[in-house]
Amino acid sequence: MLALLALVIFAKSLAVLGILYGLCLLLAVASKIDFGFFLKRTLVFIPIFSLFMALPAAFSFATPGEAVLRLGPAVVTRQGLWGGLFFVCRVTTAVSYSVLLSLSTRHFALLKVLRAFGVPPVFVMVFGMAYRYLCLFVEMVENTFKAVKSRVGFVSATRQGQRLVAWNIANLWARSFQMNEQVYLAMRSRGYRGEPVLSQGLRARARDWAWVMSVLLFALALAWAQGKGLL
Repeated sequence: MLALLALVIFAKSLAVLGILYGLCLLLAVASKIDFGFFLKRTLVFIPIFSLFMALPAAFSFATPGEAVLRLGPAVVTRQGLWGGLFFVCRVTTAVSYSVLLSLSTRHFALLKVLRAFGVPPVFVMVFGMAYRYLCLFVEMVENTFKAVKSRVGFVSATRQGQRLVAWNIANLWARSFQMNEQVYLAMRSRGYRGEPVLSQGLRARARDWAWVMSVLLFALALAWAQGKGLL
């Protein structure tokens, strides 16, 4: 996955990005991930955000070049459009591979891999706790909202709504402050000593090494074709 992401980052043509994005879609299908769900996770927020970031680069004041469209005093250049399109495609492909990795790999396995790459244990612990707390906080907020709605109903007054929001924030803070020690003690009682623990160790088998070698050969071939100007 790192080799494929490196190819995405250093790609210099849309053809290479297209091949890598097509490979990502094939891997998503092979991983039995719902295709519509995968596309919604990868094509909605970050690519649209990157599109708005790339829009100024399409105008002549940012990227001089051949004019293709005039919008009053502003001029859109062909070089600017090409650069913006390339930026959006690169971001979309990189995000797709990152989402594919997170959807097809267990959370604790990813944390274990971070330790294999030398990330300090305290950062791995923070990542793991933050991930669990985000899921827990979302559930707590939903339950609180349902409880308030079932007892109060629809809130029309702005001041009353502000008081409810402030009360919910204070209550959530107090509950999280009380819960962090309980969660840490629960993790310690189950054998946690600062390292992610897996029921099954991470051991590479023959097919894993075959997959790694095939990906590396594919990456080298794609980089060679790009360097020779074939793509």
